[in-house]
Amino acid sequence: MRAEGTFTVKSFVPASVEPPFEVTTAAPAGVATMEKSFEGEIEGRSATLFTASYDQARGIGTYVAMESFEGGVAGREGTFAFAHSATTTGSDASNQFFVIVPGSGTGDLAGITGSGGIAIDEDGTHRIWFEYGFGD
Repeated sequence: MRAEGTFTVKSFVPASVEPPFEVTTAAPAGVATMEKSFEGEIEGRSATLFTASYDQARGIGTYVAMESFEGGVAGREGTFAFAHSATTTGSDASNQFFVIVPGSGTGDLAGITGSGGIAIDEDGTHRIWFEYGFGD
């Protein structure tokens, strides 16, 4: 099955995380928390832990995110977690990864498994989709 929606980032808050020692690279690493709001066949909100190594000036970097979603997918209500990552060179996205965390679903979304993706349109619209099914 496939469900699609759009989302907006309601908040993006840098988080203070102290590594055991500092290593300076050309693309500084950081951590933030995010709140997202979803509309469409995917409706609800998520709490996100976001990590990235990103060079702001050149627009080059990689992120890894873990999201806890609460809401509905194609009319089924519940919660589940998903993870995603991608790399950008400023004009494209590559090495994309997206997975629904097995065993994380609750309510009508218990047993959800699958993958998905995120894309950003030229006008800035953020799109998300899940390719999903339900386990035994």
